[in-house]
Amino acid sequence: MPNITDQDATIHFPILIGDIGGTNARFAILVDAYAQPKEFPIIATADFETIDDAIQSSVLDKTSVQPRSAIFAIAGPVDGDEIELTNCPWVVRPRQMMENFSLDDVIVLNDFEAQALAAAALDAENRHPIGAGEIESGASRVVLGPGTGLGVAGLVYSRNHWIPVPGEGGHVDLGPRTTRDGAVFPHLEPIEGRISAEQVLCGRGLVNLYRAVCLADGLNPSFSTPQAITAAGLDCSNSAATETLSLFATYLGRVAGDLALIFMARGGVFLSGGIAQKIIPVLEQPEFREAFEDKAPHSAMLRSVPTFVMTHPLAALFGLASYARTPVRFGVSTEGRRWRA
Repeated sequence: MPNITDQDATIHFPILIGDIGGTNARFAILVDAYAQPKEFPIIATADFETIDDAIQSSVLDKTSVQPRSAIFAIAGPVDGDEIELTNCPWVVRPRQMMENFSLDDVIVLNDFEAQALAAAALDAENRHPIGAGEIESGASRVVLGPGTGLGVAGLVYSRNHWIPVPGEGGHVDLGPRTTRDGAVFPHLEPIEGRISAEQVLCGRGLVNLYRAVCLADGLNPSFSTPQAITAAGLDCSNSAATETLSLFATYLGRVAGDLALIFMARGGVFLSGGIAQKIIPVLEQPEFREAFEDKAPHSAMLRSVPTFVMTHPLAALFGLASYARTPVRFGVSTEGRRWRA
């Protein structure tokens, strides 16, 4: 596990924290270890040319608090002094940001590390159970989030630290199993010969799946956005949209079950993001848990693993705030991801 030194465990307040996704960005300032984060309105990344412009206009121009440090969770790999986001034209330049905003310290993590940090601390009020199973104390956990893309992270407990394990699990293969799958999958567009989970289990993936369902049945698609498909599927006003949500839940259950096996996630599998929150009624139908548990020869083990929808409205910021307050509690490696003045 990462070697956490006293220096690593010190982050000076006030701390600016930010969850930077492909579509939206969320910011807050943590004044001290005991205060609740001061949150700012959610912004669309497309409304600002750069992240620095967004921070200045939507945060610093609206408060007298001057942050000394910053911790960001971004949707993309952290590599070097110029960090590109996967689904957004913003580039995070920590050294430039330190100069622009008089910061002493900048830490940049993967966005699903922040979700994993939240999974370590969320209470029952901020997680909605799907099916049976109880959290096993100190056991590994998994976070899975269909959103702009499909984010995945693990969370393991070792030597009194919660250690987030980021990765690109959203790009694992997803293949057909049933007769209906066999009719639908040929209408999903492969990338270099394969279908990845993210091609189905995200916002644009929901559209891909809906179109494939329509094509399989010789129908003309009526909707072109995930919001419209979700609305029509939830109120059962369009049979193709309703089936799309059911298949979405099934495929999400399959991938979630695979990840639970990989991490032996007896501490639970946590579904994050707005899509999961919106389709809770669909996830509560049998398809999600049946697919999750259908992992012979380990179905009995998976029946004991709890699954949840994370309902905290700002879960990633919650995770970053938990880390900012007590870095020593978490085994977060900051090598190559922390810049100091």
